[in-house]
Amino acid sequence: MGTLFVVATPIGNLEDISLRALRILFSVGVIACEDTRRTGGLLHELETRYATFIETRSERRLVRYDNHTEQTVTSELLGLLREGTDIALVSDAGTPLVSDPGYILVREAGKRNVPITSIPGASALLAALTGSGLSADKFTFLGYPPEKQGPRVKLLEAIYQSHALVRSTYVFYVSPHKLLTFLEDMKRAYGDIPICIGRELTKRHEENWKGLISESLVRFAEPKGEFVVLFELV
Repeated sequence: MGTLFVVATPIGNLEDISLRALRILFSVGVIACEDTRRTGGLLHELETRYATFIETRSERRLVRYDNHTEQTVTSELLGLLREGTDIALVSDAGTPLVSDPGYILVREAGKRNVPITSIPGASALLAALTGSGLSADKFTFLGYPPEKQGPRVKLLEAIYQSHALVRSTYVFYVSPHKLLTFLEDMKRAYGDIPICIGRELTKRHEENWKGLISESLVRFAEPKGEFVVLFELV
């Protein structure tokens, strides 16, 4: 029986790769990834930069595993695991399964008693939370907000109605093309509250911005990059 390794990869800065992740990525027989070209490029960069830390270099196969192929490829990967092949599951960046594909494979592997090992590492969620200045002892991560405004507003209203029961910092991933509408919905739901926005975390132009929602609408009037929005409710 092979082992399924869930491997976190850098979200922008290659120096965030761990020695353990390097060892696993260059020793497994198969890497399941969202984009084979992107992961292939990452492996080339890692091998070039960290050659002295890589003890083994197996002949590995990259298998596309994303939201479109997850249902069909899972059975193939489970078969390889049963045959004794070690597999590394990665996303385009960061920690797999956290708003990225992988849940079905990990769930089905667990049902079949396949050994599963998580290799921790970079996460935009934790990088934003720990740099926000907001409370991190209790937080609620809600992934990407709903695409349609109706469900999005209902979610924000539900948060407001329930926050008194469990005090928490709330965290969302937000795509650049949805940032302004999301902030406007927040302002209508909560008023002009203080928030924190993490942008392009670990990259050259990263930001941990803090201010009122109204100020954020001006500051990020032309949003570029990937965003993490954090806030508390009083």
